[in-house]
Amino acid sequence: MRAFQVTSHDAPPSLVDLPVPDPGPGQIRVKIRACALNFGDLLMIKGTYQATPPVPFTLGMEVAGEVDALGDGVKGPAIGTRVLVFGGSGGLAEYGVYDAAGAVPIPDNMRFEDAAAFPVAYGTSHVALDYRARLQPGENLLVLGAAGGVGLTAVELGKLMGANVIACARGRDKLEVAKSAGADHLIDATDADIRAEVKALGGADVVYDPVGGEQFKAAFRACRPEARLLPIGFASGDIPQIPANHLLVKNLTVMGLYWGGYMAFKPQVIANSMRTLFGWYGEGKLSPHVSHVLPLSESAAAYDLLSSRKSTGKVVVSVN
Repeated sequence: MRAFQVTSHDAPPSLVDLPVPDPGPGQIRVKIRACALNFGDLLMIKGTYQATPPVPFTLGMEVAGEVDALGDGVKGPAIGTRVLVFGGSGGLAEYGVYDAAGAVPIPDNMRFEDAAAFPVAYGTSHVALDYRARLQPGENLLVLGAAGGVGLTAVELGKLMGANVIACARGRDKLEVAKSAGADHLIDATDADIRAEVKALGGADVVYDPVGGEQFKAAFRACRPEARLLPIGFASGDIPQIPANHLLVKNLTVMGLYWGGYMAFKPQVIANSMRTLFGWYGEGKLSPHVSHVLPLSESAAAYDLLSSRKSTGKVVVSVN
C-alpha cells in the first residue's frame, strides 16, 4: 500500500510502499477513504509536536473509511461499517490499524471528507467552549484565526450556542468565510487595532486562541472582568507569556485545552461531546467547511496549503 511518511525530521515527507498491516488483538483495519490534515502534523514533520511518534511514521491524525478486518477478540464495529478514527498518526495511507474502541460509526448522510474533517476541529472547539469555558448565550466570544481549521468551527459553534461572535482573521476573503459561518462582527488582523475594536464592542467574555503571539496579547487586554481565555495553539510560532498580576486585577481565568489529552485521562468528555456534535450534524445545524480535497499523491501540496495559510477550514486528502 502507499503511505505518506516522515523518515527523517531533516527531510521532507514522501510517498513510500509498505505492506498492508494486519490488525492485532483489540484492533480493526480500516480501508481509509479520507484523511484530514492538522497544524499538529506540521510540527510532527519537524519533530516538535508533543505527541510525535518515532521515525519512520505515517502522517495523518484523523481518518474516515470502512472497517476492513477485525483483530482477535473484536466483535465490532462490523466489517463494512463506515467509521471515523482519531489515531494520532497513520492516516495518510490506504489502510490503517486502530483500536476498535476508538472507532466511531459515522452517520449515513455524512461524506467521508466531512467525517475526516470533523473530530479534531469540532471536538476541540466544542470541548473548549462548552466543557471548559462554559460559554453562555449572549456572551461576547472573540475567535482568533477565525477562518482556520479550528477557528471556523469555534465561530459556528459559538453562534449555535447563542454567543455574540467576534471573528478575527487576516484579509477580507477569510473574514467572509467566518461571516458565512455565523460571525456577528469581523476584525481584519492584518492592520486592525484588535484591542480597541473588541473593547468598542464591549470587550470579550471568552477568547478562543489558536494563534498566540501579538494577537493573544491584544485579546488579553480587551477582556471583560471574569473573562475566560482558551489557548488552543500557537500558529504564529510565538507562545505568549501571561502576566499573573493582570489575571488578578480582572479576575481572569486562562484554561489550556489539548483535546487529544482527554483520550488518555477522561475519554467520556470526548464521547459526550461527539454525541452532541453528531446530533447537531444530523439536524443540519453544522456544515463542515473543507476548502481543498487533494489525492494521496499530492499530500505534499496539501501540506503546503496548510503551512502557507492558503486554505480555510480544513484540507482533506482523499485516499481511495
